[in-house]
Amino acid sequence: MAQYYSDVNNIKHDVFKCVAKFAFEGTLEEHKDEIPYMVIPGITPKFRCCVFKEREIVRQRVRLATGKLPAGEEGGENIVHVIREGCEGCPLSRFHVTPNCQKCIAKKCVKACSFGAISITPHGAYIDQQKCHECGRCAKVCPYNAITDLVRPCKAACPVNAITYDENKIAKIEEDKCINCGACVRDCPFGAISDLSFMTSVIEELKTAMTHEEFVNENADASAKSDKKKVFAIFAPSIEGQFGADVTVTMIKAALKKIGFTDAFEVALGGDATAYYEAEELEEHMAEGKPLTTSCCPAFKQMIIKHFPQVFENMSTTLSPAAALSRYLKAMYEGCSVTFIGPCIAKKNEIKNFGISDNADYVLTFEELLGMFDAKEIEFEKPDPEEDDGTYYGKEFAVSGGVAAAVGQVLKEKNFEKPVKVERCNGAEECKKMLMLLKAGKLDADILEGMACAYGCIGGPGIIEDPLVTKRNRSVLLKAATKHNISKNVSEDFDFGKINMHVD
Repeated sequence: MAQYYSDVNNIKHDVFKCVAKFAFEGTLEEHKDEIPYMVIPGITPKFRCCVFKEREIVRQRVRLATGKLPAGEEGGENIVHVIREGCEGCPLSRFHVTPNCQKCIAKKCVKACSFGAISITPHGAYIDQQKCHECGRCAKVCPYNAITDLVRPCKAACPVNAITYDENKIAKIEEDKCINCGACVRDCPFGAISDLSFMTSVIEELKTAMTHEEFVNENADASAKSDKKKVFAIFAPSIEGQFGADVTVTMIKAALKKIGFTDAFEVALGGDATAYYEAEELEEHMAEGKPLTTSCCPAFKQMIIKHFPQVFENMSTTLSPAAALSRYLKAMYEGCSVTFIGPCIAKKNEIKNFGISDNADYVLTFEELLGMFDAKEIEFEKPDPEEDDGTYYGKEFAVSGGVAAAVGQVLKEKNFEKPVKVERCNGAEECKKMLMLLKAGKLDADILEGMACAYGCIGGPGIIEDPLVTKRNRSVLLKAATKHNISKNVSEDFDFGKINMHVD
């Protein structure tokens, strides 16, 4: 079933698969030291200087996969962490002189450097990296653009400047700035930054969970009540298209039940609820002349909290789709456990650090889920009939613009006649720009949709398929969506009026 598109992802998958296999068998403790040799067999290195370094990096990945910090990393609230052994493969020096240097008479680069780091040799300008402070003045003044600015991919990817370096020039994450968006995880070409996993905790829950058959029997006959714990999976709308254009929601639900979940539900349903109640908030904000920022993306919310606290009052208090569905299920089934499955690392931060009551208990990425599927040798089968929990609009929460479109659909269903100005942020850099405008009082919009990942959730750091391929697959799958009325879905088909749809 594995279908990754880079060697970094393939290594992560092999680790997740091995860890999941032994965790399901109950033999992880005995076998965890064997995993580096299973993932990196033989004596010939594939990616690094030697197999010993490759295996050490895998060993740290095993720690993360079992919920432990990598060696050398200190504790804290962050989900994203640096694997120090992997980071050593990155180029350490930022500014370099290229053959474009003309050994010119002006020597502007030498004069611009305040630290005496640049000298002229018979071969051209030379930068002494021991003296260089990486200020960049030399690159700015060179008339031939002969000095390149080689920014590390992790630092270049970080939208909030949370990546720094220690005394050994190993990447370091500043927790007070980090929004756990996972951009550095996605863009590090050495796979040296990764996230803590809840996978083994979820597997332990599954081993004693109520089966789906027992759940159906209990619902049909009260005398068949079981003492086993109900362990539910709720999966993000962005899962449609991850496994191909022929794998439907019902097929995914069936696969989740095979690995031990009591039942599975679409977070698209939670998206419908979020859109419905966020539309109510939008009406209130428009009456006050105050723009509303959306609530579904936890990285966007963290960006506001940590970097734009001045606009906190604009932030929607409506629960995110996953939190809404989790709270709904916990109201329906007392004592149940809920695991959210999606592409989002920031969602792990949401359940760990946001303090939202009755939120999901665990989060798995699609990468982790695929590792579990392959460990159990699960294949997708087509059950009958097909069924949707969420509407077409709830499913479209997965893509940039989908949240605002769903809110707009609710307003249309309510015959709201005022025109609504919408601003959509496709990625963290756009989020920053729009929040700056909002902070300055210059945002010309009634609702600001913020998504920290380009393309929306289908471009998240925990995906298993290229976003453009996923988008094509979804265009096929969503043609079969069976529900199109959000208001009916959240008030008649499901009753979200029974729960508090706002953050406590």
